[in-house]
Amino acid sequence: MNMKSLIVDLDERSYPIHIGPGLLGKPNLLRQYIPGRTALVVTNTTVGPLYRARLDEALEGLRHATVTLPDGEAYKNMQTLGVILDALMENRFDRNTTVIALGGGVVGDIAGFAAACYQRGVHFIQIPTTLLAQVDSSVGGKTGVNHPGGKNMIGAFHQPRCVIADTDTLNTLPDRELSAGLAEVIKYGLIRERAFLDWIETHMSSLRARDPDTLATAIETSCRIKADIVGKDERESGLRALLNLGHTFGHAIENAMGYGEWLHGEAVGAGLCMAAGFSQRLGWLNETDVARVNRLVAAAGLPTHAPAGLDAEGFLQRMGIDKKVQDGKLRLVLMKALGESVLTDDFPLQRLHEFLHDYPRA
Repeated sequence: MNMKSLIVDLDERSYPIHIGPGLLGKPNLLRQYIPGRTALVVTNTTVGPLYRARLDEALEGLRHATVTLPDGEAYKNMQTLGVILDALMENRFDRNTTVIALGGGVVGDIAGFAAACYQRGVHFIQIPTTLLAQVDSSVGGKTGVNHPGGKNMIGAFHQPRCVIADTDTLNTLPDRELSAGLAEVIKYGLIRERAFLDWIETHMSSLRARDPDTLATAIETSCRIKADIVGKDERESGLRALLNLGHTFGHAIENAMGYGEWLHGEAVGAGLCMAAGFSQRLGWLNETDVARVNRLVAAAGLPTHAPAGLDAEGFLQRMGIDKKVQDGKLRLVLMKALGESVLTDDFPLQRLHEFLHDYPRA
């Protein structure tokens, strides 16, 4: 399989996404995107032992250092951000340094935020090693950390110079993490591409079996859809909010359960089912559509029910702490049809409360 490349078109901030096997073993691919002579690698205790040595080889001749973070969503916070900023300061890296994120979505988000903050912005490269990061979080320039009151509430838009998605890294990904990434893949089919949704349904067993060509197609298609949306709405003023299908429900689950108890993709999977269910409650989807979404999410190995112990009031409280809330009014990404999603606040809050009360718990 050859390397495939896409462009996120943002004028002077445009950048490529490179997808393929063995890309960590191609030093020249990475080096062309490092303009200076210094770099800080940010990784974690799981990914670092597996892949950092290959990255060190690619950085030979540059002055570089590594920060190894503990693994998990629970560490995506201001304290961990400080560890990265301390390393940048201690090494006296200047404004021409490059922060390189080697890991999953947590590493990418927090390393990118550090790059956005340090000296008001330094270069940044994403090397995502999980399916979720390769299809979603590494693309688009959203960076940030969680706050006890809400997920991703502190952050910045900071686009990378490139995204290098080495599909070989998925071979070491635990099955649970692979399933979590499939939630975001399913999301892309639901928001705007029915044909892709059909393809996912047909190829789900191959995706879960880690067939390299099937995974590469899923990654490329997901990135193409996201790159197109981000190119039209970089800072989420409208269209880009569609990428949050299932996320308002999902973020509420993550916040209630404690970050890391449910993986982000698991919460999004349940959130997709809940968005479909509420779309049916509003008369937009039919029972067959909702059953199809639930069946597909379950086939990916993801939960379709809300967690026990999170009642309707708890859901609403946590959903109200969301970046899509505008002028005090909750907005949700829902489905007019499978493959056609909309951002809307055109629903009675009481209707949502009733739906959350009735929705099945695990």
